Amino acid sequence: GHIPLDIDVTPHDNSNTKKEHVSYTYKGMDGYAPIASYLGQEGWTIGYELRAGSQHSQCEFTYTLERNFEAIHRIMKERLISEQALLVRLDSGHDAAETRAWLYELDTPLLLDHIIKWNPRKEASDENKQKWYEYAQDLGHHVQWSKPRAGKEMATFSIYADEKYNGKSYTTRRVIQITRRSTDKEGQDLLFPELEIEGWWTTLEHNDQEIIALYCDHATSEQFHSEIKSDLDLERLPSQSFDGNDLVLSMGAMTYNILKWIGLAGLMGEDSPVRHSAKRRRIRTVLQELIYVGAQYLEKSRYPFLRFGKGSPVFIAFQRVYQQLAYG
Repeated sequence: GHIPLDIDVTPHDNSNTKKEHVSYTYKGMDGYAPIASYLGQEGWTIGYELRAGSQHSQCEFTYTLERNFEAIHRIMKERLISEQALLVRLDSGHDAAETRAWLYELDTPLLLDHIIKWNPRKEASDENKQKWYEYAQDLGHHVQWSKPRAGKEMATFSIYADEKYNGKSYTTRRVIQITRRSTDKEGQDLLFPELEIEGWWTTLEHNDQEIIALYCDHATSEQFHSEIKSDLDLERLPSQSFDGNDLVLSMGAMTYNILKWIGLAGLMGEDSPVRHSAKRRRIRTVLQELIYVGAQYLEKSRYPFLRFGKGSPVFIAFQRVYQQLAYG
């Protein structure tokens, strides 16, 4: 399978401050607009770059991609991940021929694929939506029709588009999904049917529904954003200096990875104090179970000791993490 690389911009609310480069963000508040990069299902942070709030997500984005792949190649060199296929997932803010061309031309030992949410731009007008719907009706057996409920029908199909960038030509698959609603979710008839169009650029050869499902997993990155902003309390950054805040955010990303590793090492076993099964633990859970732990610090014969209470539910998990980290 593919190792996902999810890259996304996540605004940090720093309103009512005079910090350097705080400006109006697309979320409607003043703040910063860092761009975060998460590798793997666990969400390891390989980049969390502070940017001005008004900076567009596509601005200087290829430089972010360069830094990400330099980090990935270093990780591969240390054999911390196997040489598997990599799936880059991006939202519609990065729907640009420049991005797709860069990914096509990248020299990497990895088998590289991508899914990028299509930004319909002018195609989102009512007139063009109707043309797309009629086009789907004319495609016949090439379209997969479905009716999730009464008054709602969906058409899903793929088209192949030829693009040119810097004198080179590329052929890219685009999965299109058109939704027509004649009633709302409560069953109330609409005066005029509503049409919605979505699309995804991809290099994968999976079927249309699998492509859409793979992109939907990109939304998991919102949880990773929340862990950094809320669990680590890095929403509002402390310094008036942009460089100072960039350093704080970088250190926070490193701390996030350390805590994530502690959670995987200590809280995933059958003897874990957290009983429900999961692929990963939230940073908040790791802090509560293994960091905010009461223990008595002792020194005996110049050796330090931590004494836990009798029957402490976290002792075994703490010991397991310590044994993996302890030197000698």
